Amino acid sequence: MRLSTERDEPTESVDLRPFMSGFPTGVAIVSTFDGADRPWGMTCTSMCSVTLSPPTLLVCLRQDSPTLQALLTTGTFSVNLLADHAQPAAALFGSGAPDRFDRVAWDRPDHLGGPHLYREAHAIADCRVDQHSLVGDHVMVLGEVIRTSQESESAPLLYGRREYASWPIRDRAALAY
Repeated sequence: MRLSTERDEPTESVDLRPFMSGFPTGVAIVSTFDGADRPWGMTCTSMCSVTLSPPTLLVCLRQDSPTLQALLTTGTFSVNLLADHAQPAAALFGSGAPDRFDRVAWDRPDHLGGPHLYREAHAIADCRVDQHSLVGDHVMVLGEVIRTSQESESAPLLYGRREYASWPIRDRAALAY
């Protein structure tokens, strides 16, 4: 194996998608409201936990996304972790369809956060923007989690190798900890 600090080619010519498709991940819809109280949302697989104290999530959204612009305007958002039956919602919110919120059930939290897709999500976290930083064509957003809810016992929706799959839960009792 060759290790080098020199680059063989400019990084712009490297297509990271085939590499990342081999890293299955959960699927989320990041949602928020804009300054006129309209709902916005997009499918996101670039999400992770950063720290438990304070509870913080990181989401990465396209720099030109209207969802990102709304999120930065209001300073709050929700992360809807999708259940295994929610593949159609993942595709819908990845499509950019302007009527996406007319085609799914959602409600407004009575506190800070974005729309809750309660039929599509198995868990939801409401967050307050703590920091954000431009990285290439995306913006990393750190959100302090202000509330979480468990919506269902459904298995999580996964995405990898450009396919959706369900988490194979064998013993739900083993999940109670």
